[in-house]
Amino acid sequence: MNKPTNLAEVTETLTAQQTEADPATGVRRTAQPAALRGAPSRSGEELVAAPPVPETLEDTGLSSASLSDLLLRTLNQQGARTGAQLEAFIRLPFHILDDELLTLQQRRFVEVRSTQGVGRRGYVFDLTGEGRTRVREILHSARYVGPAPVPLDQYWAVVDRQKVQDVHITRSMVREGFEHMVMSQELIDSLGPAVNSGKSLFLYGFAGNGKTTIAEAIAGMMGGAIYVPFSIEVEGQVISIFDPLHHRPVFDDDPVDGNGWLRPAKGHDPRFIRVHRPVVMVGGELTLDQLELQYDAQSGVFRAPPQVKSNGGVFIIDDFGRQRVRPRDLLNRWMVPLEKHVDFLTLPTGPKLPMPFECLLIFSTNLDPSELVEEAFLRRIRYKIMIGDPNREQYEEIFQRCCAARGIEYEKAAVDFIFENFYEPHGIFPRACHPRDLVNQVCDVAQYLEVEASLALPMLKLACGAYFLDTSDPQNASEETVNVD
Repeated sequence: MNKPTNLAEVTETLTAQQTEADPATGVRRTAQPAALRGAPSRSGEELVAAPPVPETLEDTGLSSASLSDLLLRTLNQQGARTGAQLEAFIRLPFHILDDELLTLQQRRFVEVRSTQGVGRRGYVFDLTGEGRTRVREILHSARYVGPAPVPLDQYWAVVDRQKVQDVHITRSMVREGFEHMVMSQELIDSLGPAVNSGKSLFLYGFAGNGKTTIAEAIAGMMGGAIYVPFSIEVEGQVISIFDPLHHRPVFDDDPVDGNGWLRPAKGHDPRFIRVHRPVVMVGGELTLDQLELQYDAQSGVFRAPPQVKSNGGVFIIDDFGRQRVRPRDLLNRWMVPLEKHVDFLTLPTGPKLPMPFECLLIFSTNLDPSELVEEAFLRRIRYKIMIGDPNREQYEEIFQRCCAARGIEYEKAAVDFIFENFYEPHGIFPRACHPRDLVNQVCDVAQYLEVEASLALPMLKLACGAYFLDTSDPQNASEETVNVD
């Protein structure tokens, strides 16, 4: 029997071989590979167990002193607040906060000004004179005001339950995820196992062939939701994790207003927020300093670096090799995280802070990989996939889709003209981005001339002439005009 030569043949071979007989009826049925039995799906179903709501102060992992100080700083910044308002802002059950409020009342740091409802949740709490003096003392060492932080060990436990490596994606889901792109089946079948593995991925090839778009599509097909803490606490320092730019909240009831992320959580520890799997992308602006903790002097907290914000999701390093830092230095920065799934960040007090590194790391570059990547690093990047130029058939399909998106009637003669007058005579290679750019330029020309956009030859010439580099002798070029009537 011949060996299978592509993934489609592998699938057919496995389907034919992996059958087993039902012991009761004797009917043979397909047997799912053991590696996939019981594996969760990325089809959007809930994959992650929610962190439980804390019942006691011990469950929060916080000390009584740190919680009391947080209450004092909150009242100092926001003024008098009801118990319900403190519960919604600090995001801990009120009975846990109330124990600390009673202690603060006994110490004459807090007093009850009035009541707006039944029970102590309706009491209006405010600082006393002694309380304000106490706040001035603690502000020298800690200024954080916001949702109660999560201890590092609890954060590790939650990240460990929602790793991308623990979920499964099917071939049909990969096809669906890339259906908006024109790609060969061979390329899709190369990317599929890489996505399914949840391991690191290196995309390389010439600029303009969709590496960044592919990376974004991979992130989009991951699916599911995870839980991200608003902040964590380590060695008395608070590190902000939640970032609205990268963490899109998932709510069961829509719509939500601009402050919807502050809505009290249902059924899980309210210090965490349920979000879509995050997608964090950095490009040529990335520096090594940005991969470390960033201290915000105004708020008194540290901002988590992008790789921490991407835990449970996808971290894309676009335009790799064009950063202001040497590629070798940037690669060395990822050696330990890729090998051990842990990243070490430095606190100002000196000790190294171990943070989980559980994300799908994607490198994308249009530079020569042999000049950027050494063998030791390539060994840690499991999948290296080249994104090549589209062939003529793929180019035509991309052009046709771009025309449809801009409401322009597609004409195959336009593609023939571009190949015969620009690609072939000037030695230009067709890129996947060219059809989109040329169609957009045609629309720009039409808008300027105040005519309907089309692939008419004069208008197409203007668009191509302004897009491609013209190396011909200008003395021999004939003047072209466009009839606007």
